[in-house]
Amino acid sequence: MVRICKTWSKYVFRELFSIKVMGIKSASLCTLPSATHRTFSTSVGTYSLDPLPSGSRKTPAPVAKPERISPSSGGVQRNLSAVAVPLQGQFRPLCRYDPLDLGDVEENTQKALACKHLRQFIVDPSLARIVTDHLAGDIDDGKAVIFECNPGPGVLTRALLNRGAQRVVALESDTNFLPDLKDLERKLDGQLDVVHCDFFKLDPLGHGSMKPPVMYSEKLFSELAISEVPWTADVPVKIVGIFSQRNEKNILWKLIYNLFERRSIFHYGRVELIMFISQKEYAKLVTRPRDYRNYQAFSVLWQMACDIELLHEEPLSSFLTVTKNSGSDKLCLVRITPREDLFNSHLTPLNGSTLVLMVKQCLAKRKSRLIEQINSWSPGSGSELISKLSFLDDTMTGDVYPDEFKRLFELMEQSGNFTQSWLYEEMLETTNTGHA
Repeated sequence: MVRICKTWSKYVFRELFSIKVMGIKSASLCTLPSATHRTFSTSVGTYSLDPLPSGSRKTPAPVAKPERISPSSGGVQRNLSAVAVPLQGQFRPLCRYDPLDLGDVEENTQKALACKHLRQFIVDPSLARIVTDHLAGDIDDGKAVIFECNPGPGVLTRALLNRGAQRVVALESDTNFLPDLKDLERKLDGQLDVVHCDFFKLDPLGHGSMKPPVMYSEKLFSELAISEVPWTADVPVKIVGIFSQRNEKNILWKLIYNLFERRSIFHYGRVELIMFISQKEYAKLVTRPRDYRNYQAFSVLWQMACDIELLHEEPLSSFLTVTKNSGSDKLCLVRITPREDLFNSHLTPLNGSTLVLMVKQCLAKRKSRLIEQINSWSPGSGSELISKLSFLDDTMTGDVYPDEFKRLFELMEQSGNFTQSWLYEEMLETTNTGHA
């Protein structure tokens, strides 16, 4: 296989160009892949062979994207510091038939076992390719930086780069994996950033200096030169990884509070999550009204705030699990995209936490009548609001859809009959706990 090198002389490129002009149909610079490369998608992004600045790279041919529930982004201003545009002359010119080595399962397993913490890893190159296949549209679009949470031996990291990701940030919490990841970072010279950071411990309580892997998102985004963009702008960052099943729900609660208040990672825009999550938590995430056992505040808030798309289900046995048995047979790869129209004149980051607590109070008893709950906050207001929502008087809180809860909150904000005093006691009990 002939490798493409940065040091090729301009003469070689002039000669190749001359050959093309003379009418020769193909002057392949890469030999055809052997059978071992048959799993690479033909829709993979093709890079220009000319030694031009990376800003002049040829745009990959558009590929069909799977149907998505999320609303399309309008033509809005996008902060260029958050865009995954390569810096001039800094990227390894990847040929798709000269990919980074993903290793084999046994080799990757041995590397992953160096971890002393409770974690799960992608060690099978085939699984890594399945994930990147589902991210093909995201990678080809090239507008967002990809954050990979706890890459470990870096199998998915290399698969993302092979697939054409222009900028990957590897957030690794375990120092055992940093040397190999840093070595790869040096070889790629700009396409990969490696940071000693635990994504799931971003923005802890308190103030002052933090010792890695604990970190403030402000420091992380600043060092990566990623600035805040308007909420209605394109997604600036996509987070890829596996939720820890040890404290999965607590992490999701922390994220939903941060989302409604536009704090932490959501301060920088509509950061998208593309994560493996347990079947159990995914089922709760998408439960619909009238399932009184599983329909919870957790379900309402995520569905209200985000478009949720199931991309793939994978048996737990496909992952290397350095953890206790989770009780889940499968992990679900889920795309969670914050809605552009989440915030408006009545729901803002300033009162977002109030809505969260309102929903939690309503869903604490899913078979209680909504009108009674409203009257407990403002006596005599229930009938008026129920009428405006076109509900019956016997409508139960567990019958109300997420968008209807949002509308109820907006009506309460407009009415002037409600104050946040009815939430103070609840707020004191739940502040910073993240529990339902």
